[in-house]
Amino acid sequence: MRTSQILLVLLWFFCIYAPSSFGANVTYDHRALVIDGKRRVLVSGSIHYPRSTPEMWPDLIQKSKDGGLDVIETYVFWNLHEPVRGQYNFEGRGDLVKFVKVVAAAGLYVHLRIGPYACAEWNYGGFPLWLHFIPGIQFRTDNKPFEFTAKIVDLMKQENLYASQGGPIILSQIENEYGNIEADYGPAAKSYIKWAASMATSLGTGVPWVMCQQQNAPDPIINACNGFYCDQFKPNSNTKPKIWTEGYTGWFLAFGDAVPHRPVEDLAFAVARFYQRGGTFQNYYMYHGGTNFGRASGGPFVASSYDYDAPIDEYGFIRQPKWGHLKDVHKAIKLCEEALIATDPTITSLGPNIEAAVYKTGVVCAAFLANIATSDATVTFNGNSYHLPAWSVSILPDCKNVVLNTAKITSASMISSFTTESLKDVGSLDDSGSRWSWISEPIGISKADSFSTFGLLEQINTTADRSDYLWYSLSIDLDAGAQTFLHIKSLGHALHAFINGKLAGSGTGNHEKANVEVDIPITLVSGKNTIDLLSLTVGLQNYGAFFDTWGAGITGPVILKCLKNGSNVDLSSKQWTYQVGLKNEDLGLSSGCSGQWNSQSTLPTNQPLTWYKTNFVAPSGNNPVAIDFTGMGKGEAWVNGQSIGRYWPTYASPKGGCTDSCNYRGAYDASKCLKNCGKPSQTLYHVPRSWLRPDRNTLVLFEESGGNPKQISFATKQIGSVCSHVSESHPPPVDSWNSNTESGRKVVPVVSLECPYPNQVVSSIKFASFGTPLGTCGNFKHGLCSSNKALSIVQKACIGSSSCRIELSVNTFGDPCKGVAKSLAVEASCA
Repeated sequence: MRTSQILLVLLWFFCIYAPSSFGANVTYDHRALVIDGKRRVLVSGSIHYPRSTPEMWPDLIQKSKDGGLDVIETYVFWNLHEPVRGQYNFEGRGDLVKFVKVVAAAGLYVHLRIGPYACAEWNYGGFPLWLHFIPGIQFRTDNKPFEFTAKIVDLMKQENLYASQGGPIILSQIENEYGNIEADYGPAAKSYIKWAASMATSLGTGVPWVMCQQQNAPDPIINACNGFYCDQFKPNSNTKPKIWTEGYTGWFLAFGDAVPHRPVEDLAFAVARFYQRGGTFQNYYMYHGGTNFGRASGGPFVASSYDYDAPIDEYGFIRQPKWGHLKDVHKAIKLCEEALIATDPTITSLGPNIEAAVYKTGVVCAAFLANIATSDATVTFNGNSYHLPAWSVSILPDCKNVVLNTAKITSASMISSFTTESLKDVGSLDDSGSRWSWISEPIGISKADSFSTFGLLEQINTTADRSDYLWYSLSIDLDAGAQTFLHIKSLGHALHAFINGKLAGSGTGNHEKANVEVDIPITLVSGKNTIDLLSLTVGLQNYGAFFDTWGAGITGPVILKCLKNGSNVDLSSKQWTYQVGLKNEDLGLSSGCSGQWNSQSTLPTNQPLTWYKTNFVAPSGNNPVAIDFTGMGKGEAWVNGQSIGRYWPTYASPKGGCTDSCNYRGAYDASKCLKNCGKPSQTLYHVPRSWLRPDRNTLVLFEESGGNPKQISFATKQIGSVCSHVSESHPPPVDSWNSNTESGRKVVPVVSLECPYPNQVVSSIKFASFGTPLGTCGNFKHGLCSSNKALSIVQKACIGSSSCRIELSVNTFGDPCKGVAKSLAVEASCA
């Protein structure tokens, strides 16, 4: 290795493993966080380190910085780092120190939300299960085991990662949303909050602490807001700044639910309203959601995808136009920073549901004009007339000229798609495409550590979450009945009933109601009958008062109905035999390396409780990879020994509740703007590229309910088209603000296009129209008027370039329809 190469490696190592120098003194006043004596307006975004891979972190964080973020916010997940009491794990996706240092190397700050309760749709809210079994423990009270917080603070201090040590961490959080359920804990809640605040501040981090959704947060803890909108939030003291710790970019996906979507116009409106009304620190939850690998998802029923409709999608692609429009919002807000940090806003009404906020001191002035109604309005402000689209905010960095309106998107949009290909077998390929081997999981009791007891046991206390599965087994002598039913009542989350070794029926709950109650028609034989019930969890509860006590599993009753003599038999108090987990889980079949795999006889399909294995060649290229599990039922999948999460492509969402188009106007909630109704909640499951080898890879499935693995395929994600649609009424680009004000030159709206990948150029223009084009990206069409010059002008400006900008001007395109408001719509392909 040459000397220059060695120096580059040393420089890279220093950037990753030695934090950059940051502000050493972080305090706050009533307006903002104060870093090295200066108030700051900050934009933050949540990225949870274990929901992506270390190989993905640098790119995700750079895209966050490019999107205008100043801060990366993350929870710390206790059960990830201390799965067994006293045994710590900070490796791989759990390498918190490395994650913080990667953020620092990008020049961004960190908000570390230590908890120790996280929620986050994470299994058990981030609590380790062993905590549940400590005698006398009560979650979220002042118990000594909750001092995990001190462990994390010490770890950060050892690496000099707090701003007071020159590191990037400028904020820490203790507890999380406790105020939402505080009343249920009675008088103990107040003492707990005081204890948590005192414990946190005693750790000497040298940076402020926050509590979100905690109106009674003791001084000096800053209470902060979570929600879809936080413009009306007020801190509990006039000495504390207005902080928004969770501004939801969308919502999480649950198995059995439709896919949530939050329009960027509404999200941008919420963000601008927050800064308009005095906020100075806002965080997107999530900026990149990622993936619930393994059994990390909570809920219950939270899907393996934690995409969250975030500005950076689950696979690491920027989601347009959400990412780009928010980037413009951030730029516009930063143009107002000098005014925002100088004074409090003066808020006045300009009419019904029309509001102006002015920050003015000396020669500095910035204003926000908000239309909170669902219809457009024209207002007069400072002697000038302004058109305000419905449910929008116009930002005026000089109190005169509009630099951005939240409802007018100038950033490009993109169409992404998945290209599927069959699994490629390593070695000799047969005509069927890929070769599978399999092992059948025994039905019922098959392990030496099984045990028997009278009555039905709650599942979590029995399994300690070592597995999703718990067998309940019973043998009983009965006379067969013509119409016999097995009635089962369970706390959830799902179950399968086997009678004499055959699947008789199943039942499942959902995210809103996890418990299960079923009447399964069964056929008994005269004499001895075996009843094997497989109960399963789909992520443990992560939210609610005393959620650790809610339980799961078949707690009864279990009743045989309509026996031959017309009687019922309650089996609940009988002697049941129990087995925690699956036999082949213990044997390590998920690695693909152990077990007697059968590949000689006919592959069993649509059979419950079957393990499958195949070898495959990774899809070529660098595009993100997913597996399409269409054709399978429910289970878990491992690639080269790494769990990509639970799959459940057969659980479809209800048919109703979705609309073809989403109206962003009006207050948003998680049930608005749903997609994918009547279809499986998730069919594609992310496989990180870093988990794949170039040649031989192993895929192992545990199929719980029955499926055909031959139908599985790979899917690679790519960007198909890049589009933009900008009208004459759109403001000029935010980037042109300085030149506009300094040169006095009239600046016009611009269509900007940029290819998504390095080394790409625009290869073709699929559509271009200047006039009255209609439709959306991928479905543009010409309106009643259209310039015949548009296509050639756009082709000349863009083809062969990695990016291009076209001004909207009749001087360029001609005027195809005088007196009519015009726009330019373009769809391009890159290669």
